[in-house]
Amino acid sequence: MSERSAYEHVIKRAMTKLLVPFIQLFAFYVIAHGDIGPGGGFQGGVILGAGFILYVITFGMNEGRKRISRITSDLLSAAGVLVYATVGFVCMAAGGHYLEYAALPFSSPQLAGHLAIFVIELGVGITVAGVMITLYFLIGRELK
Repeated sequence: MSERSAYEHVIKRAMTKLLVPFIQLFAFYVIAHGDIGPGGGFQGGVILGAGFILYVITFGMNEGRKRISRITSDLLSAAGVLVYATVGFVCMAAGGHYLEYAALPFSSPQLAGHLAIFVIELGVGITVAGVMITLYFLIGRELK
């Protein structure tokens, strides 16, 4: 390895370590503000997954698997769907239809809708990020 490529490798790793936390924070911002502005669970989940994929591209598959195991990425994919479904079933248990937020026992229907949509967006974001990470690892394994 030449001196220049070793230097570029150090810069790439340092910049990735610096940027990934900000990418993840931005992903959660996009998820959290999805009900009142552009963005939401899908877009935030893509950003969250892309941040982790950047880490794996920089540090390698083995280091990435140390951070998120296969079981963890599979659980993330399923957990988001479970969160989404749970909100719907809680609405039904409260006497409404599936995903009828006004039936939730909060002080106002607007508050119930806002909180329920936030939880649903979070579930979608978790699922999308988990699926992206799982697909990246599966495709990366096939290319080896």
